[in-house]
Amino acid sequence: MGPDVRQVADGTFLVHGGHTNWVILTDGDAATLIDTGYPGDRRTLLDSLAAAGTAPEAVAAVLVTHAHNDHLGSAEYLRAAYGTPVWLHPAEVPHARRDFLQQVSLTAVLRNAWRPGVLPWAAHVLRSGGTERHPVVSPEPFPTDGALDLPGRPVPVHTPGHTDGHCVYHLPDAGVVISGDALVSAHATSRTPGPQLLPGMFHHDRAGALASLDVVAGLDADILLPGHGPVHRGLVKEAARQARERAF
Repeated sequence: MGPDVRQVADGTFLVHGGHTNWVILTDGDAATLIDTGYPGDRRTLLDSLAAAGTAPEAVAAVLVTHAHNDHLGSAEYLRAAYGTPVWLHPAEVPHARRDFLQQVSLTAVLRNAWRPGVLPWAAHVLRSGGTERHPVVSPEPFPTDGALDLPGRPVPVHTPGHTDGHCVYHLPDAGVVISGDALVSAHATSRTPGPQLLPGMFHHDRAGALASLDVVAGLDADILLPGHGPVHRGLVKEAARQARERAF
């Protein structure tokens, strides 16, 4: 069975990995990869590039929404094997190096183990290498402000809260927001479908994550590609509003 690759707009592909999504933006044979899934998703990641008509050596850069293991899993592999630069918000660069870790703790997971879905999610994390260390040796901050000179012309937008340097990526011409964990449409530990914040234990700064919903709401788009859950079609402004209402 091949990777679950969905073309959602011209040259824009959403890939559903093991509980986590990533996005491929193509321009001819060249590509931009946004997030990389868990370490255990590597085979699926490589197969998804082929399904989108590209290859790992054709990836111009890996962009990372944030440096949690389920999004950073193969970033260092691509950098080391193919020389692919790994770009993040400046505040997230030391996180990707693992100078520190802003990630849900084992204690917090155990405190929430009674909640539906938490134990199966934790088992998946272990199976997928989610507790392994895969720091990026030489992560780089974005080389310029505004649109990046990459396939898809993604525009990084700082949305702190989930982590200090979390970014979403806006594709203004396509009307797409790639939202990472700033705004999702489902999660294994949630019984609520549709636009939402992740449960509170996952955020380094929940108040900041709530405030960043207003930043997302200000982006002109009607396709949301989240880090978790299916594509959401409809005004991203309304999706952010729904997530804020559900968070209280």
